[in-house]
Amino acid sequence: MAEPGAGATCERLTHGRVLKIAVPIVLSNATVPILGAVDTGVVGQLGAAAPIGAVGIGAIVIGALYWFFGFLRMGTTGLASQAYGAGDRAEVSALLVRALMIGLVSGLVLIMLQLPLFALAFGLSPASPEVEAMARSYMGIRIWSAPAAIALYGINGWLIAQERTRAVFMIQLWMNGLNILLDLWFVLGLGWGVEGVAVATLIAEASGLGLGLWLCRAGFRGGAWKAWDRVFDATRLRHMASVNSDILLRSLLLQAMFISFLFLGADFGDVTLAANQVLLQFLEITAYAMDGFAFAAEALVGQALGARNRARLRRAVLLSGFWAALSLLAMALAFALWGGAVIDIMTTAPDVRAEARRYLPWMVLSPLVGGAAWMLDGVFIGATRTRDMRNMMAVSFVIYLLALAMLLPPFANHGLWGALLISFVARGITLGLRYPALEAGAVRARAGGGVGG
Repeated sequence: MAEPGAGATCERLTHGRVLKIAVPIVLSNATVPILGAVDTGVVGQLGAAAPIGAVGIGAIVIGALYWFFGFLRMGTTGLASQAYGAGDRAEVSALLVRALMIGLVSGLVLIMLQLPLFALAFGLSPASPEVEAMARSYMGIRIWSAPAAIALYGINGWLIAQERTRAVFMIQLWMNGLNILLDLWFVLGLGWGVEGVAVATLIAEASGLGLGLWLCRAGFRGGAWKAWDRVFDATRLRHMASVNSDILLRSLLLQAMFISFLFLGADFGDVTLAANQVLLQFLEITAYAMDGFAFAAEALVGQALGARNRARLRRAVLLSGFWAALSLLAMALAFALWGGAVIDIMTTAPDVRAEARRYLPWMVLSPLVGGAAWMLDGVFIGATRTRDMRNMMAVSFVIYLLALAMLLPPFANHGLWGALLISFVARGITLGLRYPALEAGAVRARAGGGVGG
């Protein structure tokens, strides 16, 4: 693969290069819901409701615990792309080692704290004794994959920083494919039930870490990766901690927004709650599609800032934004034309179908008003302007709360959706206002191993 490095020029940033980064991520994301469907379908063959509920609850709890460490993927991409753009190979290798260490240590901490964490989860969302017992068994197996699963966040971020998204796709395809095969063998063949699903995922994630390390073997060539004075350099570690903590706080605010959305929707009755859950899948589809172009922006913007090349930075933003805009328009059109058919596929309940159709126009509007926020997130991650991301998310959260106060009483669920979309617009505008400062940072000397913060 050609290496952009510090001397890359604007002309080398092409539409083809953006698509080469984005398309494997879109394909990788497309495999995620397939795995969930197979997990549910396999335990559904056991002929009882409890195993389905147990796998569903267990997967949500474990997924939430792992999601907490998602900052490692984003922070690693921003920092590694800047080091890569600056031609600092030693720092690229050191960042891989730091990310792996954070992932492995964090995973071990989760294993040690599993009992209180599981107790807290079931205290917040109680289930029947049968479902809880099965879910605890499932989670007790899955938690042992925590070091591998969290370390993979760092590996994926490191690979994306160098535009190696085909490697990310390879890891995801391998893990999901192996997981599906083992699901079928352990559950239907050996009769292991819920535990079989958990063991399948544990093996898949452990093997995914092995494959990821092999794909990152270039980072272990030479002695830079074990230059411990650099790996544990206090200034660089502080900068990495600052970047990751800002992303974590921003993500917690975003999660709080969606959780409040679900809770407030529950006040309008079971039918409306179910309709909102169906419609949120449209947002998930949009986010999965946008990931590809946002990741392209992360890598290319980070490299441009590492090279301190403002023109290249602007071109990276424009090219990735162009393809994102085309995709957003296509999704809005698809939702308008076929959204009703998608709703019918997701639910067979006539009242839920009718209720979801009432709010479908918000889904048509969501890609159009939310696209700027999603893409600028990628730009700011690549630039490691994470303090701006955190602060603008806080401003947008306050705007969301104010919109709720004004729109919810008179417009009920329409007001709820309106407030959510207003928060998207607020994020796009506030980040857009901070963009000139980001560009100005392209010509400043890097401090603490990165730009921005």
